[in-house]
Amino acid sequence: MSDDDFESELADAFEDEFDADGAAAATAAGNAAAFREDVDEDLTVEDLLDRVEAHSGDFEHRFDYAIGDLASENDDCTDSREYRVAGYDAMAADPNQGF
Repeated sequence: MSDDDFESELADAFEDEFDADGAAAATAAGNAAAFREDVDEDLTVEDLLDRVEAHSGDFEHRFDYAIGDLASENDDCTDSREYRVAGYDAMAADPNQGF
């Protein structure tokens, strides 16, 4: 499956199965395709959809958790933020976070 097919199939599934709006679905699908290209070339649409399904909450949170799960299983990915819909949030840059 080409990256374009992977991305378009995911975007459609995110909208159909998880009621994601078009923009969020497209962003998530693009990020998943980048994750697949950069980290896990064997990632399938079905595997990612199963992982998103396993989490609760709104679509964006479910997707972000799924990407985090995948990243934690892969030694080559120590930071999944660039692949999450939330990206690099303001809290990540706060040096006082956690104190």
